[in-house]
Amino acid sequence: MTRKDILLILRELPEDRRLQALAEAAEHLHPSDMAEELAALPHAVTLDLLKFLDAETAASLFCYFSEELQTELFHQMDSGDAARLLQHLPSDERADFYGLLDAQARRKLLPSLEKDIRDDMLRLAAFPEESTGSATTSEYISVLPETRVAAALKTVRAVARGSETIYIVYVLDKEKHLLGTVSLRELLLADDEATVESIMRRRPVSVPASWPCSRSTELIRRYDLLALPVMDEENRMMGIITVDDAMDIEKEQDASQLARFGGTATADDTDLDILHSPLSAMFKVRVFWLIFLTVFGVITSSFVAAQEEILSKVIVLAAFIAPIVDMGGNTGSQSATLVIRAMAVGDVQLRLSDIWRVLRRELPVACALGLTVAVLEGVLAWFSKGIGLDVLITVALSMFVCTAAGGVIGLLLPFLARRMGTDPATLSSPLITSIMDLFGVFIYFAFAYLFLADLLIQA
Repeated sequence: MTRKDILLILRELPEDRRLQALAEAAEHLHPSDMAEELAALPHAVTLDLLKFLDAETAASLFCYFSEELQTELFHQMDSGDAARLLQHLPSDERADFYGLLDAQARRKLLPSLEKDIRDDMLRLAAFPEESTGSATTSEYISVLPETRVAAALKTVRAVARGSETIYIVYVLDKEKHLLGTVSLRELLLADDEATVESIMRRRPVSVPASWPCSRSTELIRRYDLLALPVMDEENRMMGIITVDDAMDIEKEQDASQLARFGGTATADDTDLDILHSPLSAMFKVRVFWLIFLTVFGVITSSFVAAQEEILSKVIVLAAFIAPIVDMGGNTGSQSATLVIRAMAVGDVQLRLSDIWRVLRRELPVACALGLTVAVLEGVLAWFSKGIGLDVLITVALSMFVCTAAGGVIGLLLPFLARRMGTDPATLSSPLITSIMDLFGVFIYFAFAYLFLADLLIQA
């Protein structure tokens, strides 16, 4: 069913049959597809549909709305409808939504929720946004170690509907300390009278709730887990982070890395959204880096202007300034991108051994790249501009050194940013551009004075 079909339902069917037709559509469509179609319709239609649907279907649909639409719909609901909807949301989604609300909306919501749901939501919402605790769901299946397999399967059947995943059963003691895990497959194949403790896998991988989400998703990927147990400050199991949540987190992190590498991260570490961020915020964030680059550009241009004497004697030198400094910036951006990716997937850490390991691999590649573009630049310059050998050597050597240096500087900047406690992607791209512009003209005119000094002496 498409948006056109939904509009046809709203236009052609009598009012008392519209909601029934939309409800039938919601049962047959994936909630993501249905939410996408409803997002373009008037809010009144969506609100009426959410009231008409059963609570579980409505909550499933609500999860796929954008954050902006969720808050707008919430403000148009009465407290009873809002509570009915939120009580059927997954616990992590409920906590995330609570974090979107202002103080007044929170005061409206909290009294209408059941105490255990309210306490769980407040506990999860208290964690910082980038922490594992903020992405944790408390809906998982657990049994005691002495539980028989038959009883454990009965527990799975009883609570499966409300659990985030049923494929892993967690074995906890009475204080909720994690002892082991049992897969649903292992339960089905085991003898009914066997205890869960006798078949469980001991020492499962787990993470503290205070860990960054990125470290937790890295473990899920590394160990091919469907879900990762999350522990509180007293090492008691408080929930799980599932593989689908990890995929969503990594998608957001990829978008953030891209935005930050372009110099568009805000002071509070959120990302700009071209459709939803305030215009003033978009201006402030972007103008900061442009002013920064402009200041660097003035310093660079002032240095170039100071080389008036040699430029007046060999005017063709001016034609090669831009390609030489640009090549250093481009190579540096390539190196920085590779290092940031390696950091993101956990291949390298902020330690001297990793820096040296990466440098040993990058240095020969950067030199080979520098040699390649230097030869190409020299050949093209020879045939297109007919320059002399001394100028040709100056241009080629400058291109080689700038390209190789750009690769090394681009490699080191992410480590420097991490050492300063800053996201490597935030600093790397703008700094590489600025540094290589300035460094490139230093290198270029140093070679120019070295190989063309006789022209100044003659003058």
